[in-house]
Amino acid sequence: MKASFWASEDNKPDLLCGKQAHYVVYPEYFTMLLCMTVVWGGLLKTFFKNSEVLVLTILSLSGFVVGQLAYHFVEVHQIVYPLLRTPSFALYSYFSPLIIFMAALDVDYYVLKNVFWQVLLTGLVSFATALIIIGYMVLKFNKASWDLQSCLLFSITLSVTDPIHSVNSLKTIGISKMYTDIIRGESLIICGITSICFGIFRSNSIHISDFSELHIILRLSLDVAGSIICGYWCAKIIKFILADLFSNTLTNLILCFSMVYTTFYIVEFLGMSGIVALVTVGLNLDSLTFKPKIEFVINKFLLIFSSVYQHLIYAFFGIVIGCGEIKYYKFHTVVFIFILYTTVNMVRLLTILLVKPILMRTSYEYNWQWGVVITWSGIKGFFSLLLAPDIYNLAEQKVEAPHMFILYVQVISLLTMGINSYMMTWSASTLGLCVISLPRQMAMQNVIQHIQEMIQNTITLSKTEKILTNVNWTFVEEKTKIEYEYIFPYDATHTKRNEKFPTDEVLIEEARLHVAIIQMSSFEKQCTDGILGAQAARILIGATKSFCPIPGKFMSIYDVSSYAVARSWLIKFKNILSFLKYPEENIPFLLPGTNKFLVFVYHIVFSEEFKYAGYIISVLYIYPMIIHLWPMARELNVSTLISLNYYFIFLYVLQAALKIIILKRKYFQHRWNTLEFLIMTIGIIDVFCIYFVRLRPDNLLLIQFTVVMGYFRIIRFLPLFKVIIPMLVEVVDVQIKKRLNLIYSITKGYVKSQEDAKLLVKQVSSRESIYQKIHKILETNKRDAVRELGLIEHEGRDVVIALKTKQAIRNVISKALKNLTFLWSRGIIDKHEGIEMNKVLLGKIKALNNFPMAIPPPTPDKYLHNIIWLENKEVLIEFFKERAKPAYFDYGDIICKEGEMPQGIYLIISGMAIVKSLRMKNFGVCGWLHNHCAMEAKPFFFTEYCTSGDIIGELSCLLKREIEYTAICETILQACFISLEDLYEGFDVFWPSLEYKIWLKLALNTAHQYFESSLADEDLTFQKCVQFNHAYVETLSSYNEMTINNVTMKFVIIVYGSVIDMKTEEPYLAPCILPDTCEQIQGTSDLSKLLVILASEPAKTIDNTMELCMPNLIFGEPRKNITGREKMR
Repeated sequence: MKASFWASEDNKPDLLCGKQAHYVVYPEYFTMLLCMTVVWGGLLKTFFKNSEVLVLTILSLSGFVVGQLAYHFVEVHQIVYPLLRTPSFALYSYFSPLIIFMAALDVDYYVLKNVFWQVLLTGLVSFATALIIIGYMVLKFNKASWDLQSCLLFSITLSVTDPIHSVNSLKTIGISKMYTDIIRGESLIICGITSICFGIFRSNSIHISDFSELHIILRLSLDVAGSIICGYWCAKIIKFILADLFSNTLTNLILCFSMVYTTFYIVEFLGMSGIVALVTVGLNLDSLTFKPKIEFVINKFLLIFSSVYQHLIYAFFGIVIGCGEIKYYKFHTVVFIFILYTTVNMVRLLTILLVKPILMRTSYEYNWQWGVVITWSGIKGFFSLLLAPDIYNLAEQKVEAPHMFILYVQVISLLTMGINSYMMTWSASTLGLCVISLPRQMAMQNVIQHIQEMIQNTITLSKTEKILTNVNWTFVEEKTKIEYEYIFPYDATHTKRNEKFPTDEVLIEEARLHVAIIQMSSFEKQCTDGILGAQAARILIGATKSFCPIPGKFMSIYDVSSYAVARSWLIKFKNILSFLKYPEENIPFLLPGTNKFLVFVYHIVFSEEFKYAGYIISVLYIYPMIIHLWPMARELNVSTLISLNYYFIFLYVLQAALKIIILKRKYFQHRWNTLEFLIMTIGIIDVFCIYFVRLRPDNLLLIQFTVVMGYFRIIRFLPLFKVIIPMLVEVVDVQIKKRLNLIYSITKGYVKSQEDAKLLVKQVSSRESIYQKIHKILETNKRDAVRELGLIEHEGRDVVIALKTKQAIRNVISKALKNLTFLWSRGIIDKHEGIEMNKVLLGKIKALNNFPMAIPPPTPDKYLHNIIWLENKEVLIEFFKERAKPAYFDYGDIICKEGEMPQGIYLIISGMAIVKSLRMKNFGVCGWLHNHCAMEAKPFFFTEYCTSGDIIGELSCLLKREIEYTAICETILQACFISLEDLYEGFDVFWPSLEYKIWLKLALNTAHQYFESSLADEDLTFQKCVQFNHAYVETLSSYNEMTINNVTMKFVIIVYGSVIDMKTEEPYLAPCILPDTCEQIQGTSDLSKLLVILASEPAKTIDNTMELCMPNLIFGEPRKNITGREKMR
């Protein structure tokens, strides 16, 4: 490392100002310059908000002026002198790590992974092309006496594309992040290659001709592999520390900032590339690594430092250039800068032409328009500028004007930032790459329409407030109106008027992309809420991004399973280990009379000491075997080795003889005994071979055979695996449970994402036919995922029970944390008390990390406690326990058949059944209403999966009507059967509460299944509805009437049967939420069941009211007629 910014051959400072400081230098002056530069850069950035190049240009010119003042005035020189004395590598180490880390952190790892080889080849071609062409042009047109090594280092410096500014201009015009990540990924690869090349020169400090091809290849390979490994493990450490629930924002902020520099310095100290390591760290960290609020703070903090660093870089190097002599600035300097700028862009154009076949093979659409835009992306920036001083330091021949290296690089950097950034934006706009497609516009307009409806509903609710009665609501509506042209003015003026209306295929493809975005948002939200683990969320997000570029591809659960790598090899490996495992149980032995010898041998063979004596024999033979394999030692200890061999063979024979005496023929039924007998046999043959060699020492064939048999002695160590195999079985069993846990979490998270997508996809799909197709695909994928859940649960019941129990604990604690936050925000509890209670709850969540991976399933009689309408009451449980009977079904057996009368209910204990029907659910709608609804509906196949804890046949038993579906076993199934007679006997004994509670449970299930979005904020748990009467079931017979009080009743949901509005005579069929306009209804079916959800206390502020109504405003107006039959079509 150099002692100063520039260093001569005798290691004396060679300062650009041309003179040494023959006075005392006060460091505080430089601190003042540093602070003033930061303030000046901040003021310029505030004034020129949208032009970063102007800010950097003014900072560079300001630095040049300061440098010139320092060159002529001692007072200014003593201020900048510490900068001139700073080693060039020190500046590189101060500024580059954080900026490179921020650039890598902004790249989507999964996008880059899909096109990694294309981006890598593009980066290599770009680097090689720039190295050759720019190096040749510098040698050809530069009048300064630069040697070959200086020219090559200069061309390497100008080959680097800035990872920040190369994509900043594209971000401002709405270009897809996929394309910016490809450009930035190429830039990061070139930065890594350049840093490795300069690192090789720094570590050797020799002429380029001294390097051999093998030396360069080995050094590059070691640097790349070592740096990537170090970066990967540093990212693992950061993830582990950030996963701590007790860490706060300040701790995480300091950790991220310090770990960036710690990683860089450690890797550089080990002789590898710190830049490559930081790129690896940034790519391995994602949004799931940070907590939601902390991520925003950390990104802002690091972004501020990154911006300040760039301001300091350009200002400092402007000062360095200004400290040089002006006599070297000639007209040829301007000409050479023009030549360099032209060459840089021509190299970029040639690179794009060369890699066009490579880019055409990417998963994303590539055309000549994108080629034009990428051609202008060769912007040079801070990284090239930080490497510029090392051109002089590493050159073989020192030049008179080293500051010219920096001048050329800095000017080219500013020119490319200004001109190329503008040309990128202009090209993308002119070539139509910024124009939003018509399907995308339709989706955006549909979303904007929903937002406008939400605003209108907010205004409507606000008008009811007495304090706002004198507000000019017409003016409010005018100012809050949103139109598409206000958000995308450029797109509105450039959209082709004659563009044809998109086909269904185009609209489905656009909806598919929206579904993928909704799913990824769902995965992140589930991870934030603690429903989904970080590893499972990463796998799901990675799979979604991997399949997203494939046109027409909707990701299924089978795609996710293949992406997550199958677990079958673990199970096969465990089966192999179980097959090889030595049986531990003793074999029964009948004493033959009073034979004391056999009794004595029996106790020896089946003792623990005898078993471990065999292991000790194998371990003791390690040293003789080493001597036998070592030729020199073997020649010196021939007789000793022969004697030891006789001794160990005797022990093997004795061990086998004792076992055969006791086990007799059963001895060979055990695989390990057969192996030990084989080892003994080969040992005896080995002994005889040695004996015959002594008799016939001139027989070459016999000697060769004896040597081969000597090497077979290594199999004597195989019995040691009897000790290792049980430990391997335990390790593999743990890994299988972890894999089952992960696959179950992935599948469950996928099911939740499908439900979220079904709720939200209608907001971006205005055409009903498109919505129906998408809904059908999502429902099919969800059904397949539910089936996989059942199969996983059947395969590992204990693992799934542990996971469900852990998730239930997490959900309860999460709700407690939300309640604590509410009480804390309202001032009900003190801050200190809130902090202490928060620590206790977080400690309980953290303790779940040590939760057992498997919990044994409960016994069949315990499953009665899981029947929710029994409410865990001992009287009810004991009543049905005496009457319940076990039922067993094989794969393919029919539990109940559509059209048959019910025999009772089945509580599934283990296994999975598929419930399907060839017709739409009736829901008690009779007569012409149901027939009319069935005629309007498309052919429908109702399919569901029931697993452990589900009940089959409840509704049919309540109504004593024919079963509307067929239940078939998908696996071996065990159930608890309660007959119809026993169930109605329970109704008579516990009348009327038991029958009512079953209806309440069915009503709540129907409401959650079909109206989850509208009831998102309602706490409709069965226990609370029974205990606090928050919701109840109302029964209506035919022609019976019911009055609806919209003040006390928040929702009235028909869950069974049908009613008619007495005022408008409009019919409503189950399942359906009645609108606010209904004031009095009349039953039209023999039996109708209505779930009435009561409103909470009216004394709420407008903000709280809006917060509760927000989900309803998203999916429709409050208490609008919402029917569940649309979901069944």
